[in-house]
Amino acid sequence: MSDVLRMGMVGGGPGSFIGPVHRRAAELDGRLRLVAGAFSRDPALSAEAGRLYGIAPDRAYPDYRTMFAEEAKREDGPDLITIVTPNDTHFAIACDAIDAGYHVVCDKPATATMEEALALERKLEGQDRLYALTFTYTGYPMLREARALIADGAIGPVRKVVVEYFQGWLAQAAENNGNKQAEWRADPKRSGIGGCIGDIGVHAFNLAEFVTGLRIAAINADLVRVVGGRQLDDDCTILMRMDNGAPGLIAASQIATGERNGLRLRIWGDKGGLDWCHEQPGRLVHLRDDGRTEIRHAGGPDLTSQAIAASRLPPGHPEGFIEALANIYADVHRAIRTGRQRPDLLQGIAEGVRSMAFVDTAVRQSASLEWTPICEAP
Repeated sequence: MSDVLRMGMVGGGPGSFIGPVHRRAAELDGRLRLVAGAFSRDPALSAEAGRLYGIAPDRAYPDYRTMFAEEAKREDGPDLITIVTPNDTHFAIACDAIDAGYHVVCDKPATATMEEALALERKLEGQDRLYALTFTYTGYPMLREARALIADGAIGPVRKVVVEYFQGWLAQAAENNGNKQAEWRADPKRSGIGGCIGDIGVHAFNLAEFVTGLRIAAINADLVRVVGGRQLDDDCTILMRMDNGAPGLIAASQIATGERNGLRLRIWGDKGGLDWCHEQPGRLVHLRDDGRTEIRHAGGPDLTSQAIAASRLPPGHPEGFIEALANIYADVHRAIRTGRQRPDLLQGIAEGVRSMAFVDTAVRQSASLEWTPICEAP
């Protein structure tokens, strides 16, 4: 049996951002190969995407159900299916792929609603198929380093967690100006009940739990629609309490004018703190309680085994988003080939349900949020 896994893709046609990223990441280490796909609901666009991806013309299908049926007749059909479609289709495609006997890799979120997430969790019970969610930032070496350091007690018990995620690409009504990525994200029928919180807020939520090893026990959420006419939130500020009692904050926005992809994670314990920024993903700042500051670099020989395993290049050679996603695909490959269905670093349906519970709770809680006016009189 070849060590290379064959991949089919649903979505990722012309105009897609994340589809080509998944393809590049999956194939980066030579462990997976895209062999088939249903890349668009438009058969002509699906065929065009297949040509651009370099797969055989007869393996670019008009819809995913046709792909599953036709590829099942081949000895060289896919081992796994990657889902890179808008949120409203994730549930049905994942269920059909599991029924067809495929392993599944799905871009976050798992589903568009909490009910779907719970139904998918039930469906996966007792299955011998792998289901993985690509919370891409969990693949960065220095976030895995931070996770390992916290688990080893390097900063002591966690006392405070702050995650910021600021974008500015929706500062204007891009969904009304032909931007396809904005169109479906601003449409609750396709995106689900969360806007900014469901698109990037869940990344912040996931990282807070992934890196600290704690769970967020309770939140107080303020979700706002800043741009007029929007049906979904485009800005969110969330107070949180970790399950050890530590306070925290998630601040996420897609209307922060001029921001690109400003993701930053800071965690403090009683012996020090950690600071990671997406614009410099190859370094992790370790603040110590004696006033010293240590900067750890990706690829360094003194890193933890988790970070070393996720680094491909020597120090000073930048690795980025595609490499981080490639680490997740390497985890997927390892899990399938070894039969380990739930490796520690790989996110799955449990994290999918957690993230949907976060979105659902925040949307409901924000609707009843009460503000207390500042009173200047005694």
